[in-house]
Amino acid sequence: MINKKAFADMRKELERFDSLREELIRLARTLLKLSKATIYEIHRNNLKSADNNLKNAKKLISRIEALIKKDPMLSSVGAYNEALEEYVEASCYLGFMKKKKLPTAKELGVSIRIYIPGVCDLVGELVRKAINSSIDGDYKTAKSIKDFVAAVYSELMMFDFRNIPARRKFDSIKYGLEKLETLMLDIKLKKSKK
Repeated sequence: MINKKAFADMRKELERFDSLREELIRLARTLLKLSKATIYEIHRNNLKSADNNLKNAKKLISRIEALIKKDPMLSSVGAYNEALEEYVEASCYLGFMKKKKLPTAKELGVSIRIYIPGVCDLVGELVRKAINSSIDGDYKTAKSIKDFVAAVYSELMMFDFRNIPARRKFDSIKYGLEKLETLMLDIKLKKSKK
């Protein structure tokens, strides 16, 4: 005999999970957009707007965490993890621009598996900021970014990334640092010719 009620209950449970998952994905997309908008605002030196975006992002994360409490399996949904990485990147970028400080994983309320890839992605934005700063003649900012990226790289080199997804992102830091070092050399040579 087949327990039809047990199968009906399982269907109901899966339908509930799918409904929660769809809601989580919708919220994660909004979180991703807010985080990207934060980065955009920072590049344009609109730090107040970037701050507001991050405050809204934190509220969204709280809503998502409430959903996850209803079904812990939701924490493995890729869209949420991707959005959290972008949130880390945006938060760290703002932390650097406002205080020359990198917020910790604990301060951001994320796991190290989310934090490290987000920090790795931050370097690309910092390289872009350094290049744009040097174009504007702000060599001091470009230099401070180079020094900051070198410090991040130095810390992350102590990890054993092996064959995890963060490995590729970590490798990109090395190339970003090389670009920054070349930029600093070009600036130094340009100044010495004057």
